[in-house]
Amino acid sequence: MTSILDAVRGQLGPETIQQMSGALGADPTATSNAVSLALPAILAGLSQNAAQPQGAAALDNALNAHDGSILDNLGGLLGGGGGGGIGGAILGHIFGGRRGTVEQGVGHGSGLNAGQVAQLMAMLAPIVMGVLGRMKQNKQLDTNRLPDVLRQSHEQGEQEVPGGLGGILGSVLGGVFGNKN
Repeated sequence: MTSILDAVRGQLGPETIQQMSGALGADPTATSNAVSLALPAILAGLSQNAAQPQGAAALDNALNAHDGSILDNLGGLLGGGGGGGIGGAILGHIFGGRRGTVEQGVGHGSGLNAGQVAQLMAMLAPIVMGVLGRMKQNKQLDTNRLPDVLRQSHEQGEQEVPGGLGGILGSVLGGVFGNKN
């Protein structure tokens, strides 16, 4: 099975990064760096939430509403304000009151300002949920497999973070989630 991280990245080609950069008013390289930090952070939050049986069940249930159809029109998502409403709601469920801390860490590591990071993460959250929803529909994920698959994808993302940014991400997530390895 393709990792969640690889599947999300498959949705984020150069044209999509360019479109995100335009919406953010940011340099494509900075946007790409921010995506490299934001995706593992989102996956870490999802993994943390799914580590408990009730969290995994709640996420599995939420994926019924995220069937992956959003992936068929990313241009509409990104062109229509970046999914801020739905993306913000998803991020609220993932991070709760810790959202600002995660966004600050991504901003610090990428050079984007707080508003740009918040908007970028709100763009990415529905894409991540769409990928998860499509994987569920294709019978690649269920409540039992979700925690392990999310943990593996989160770990993969942290290992692949460019340069010294992995330390920044690890310290932010360690501070947010408490127990970092």
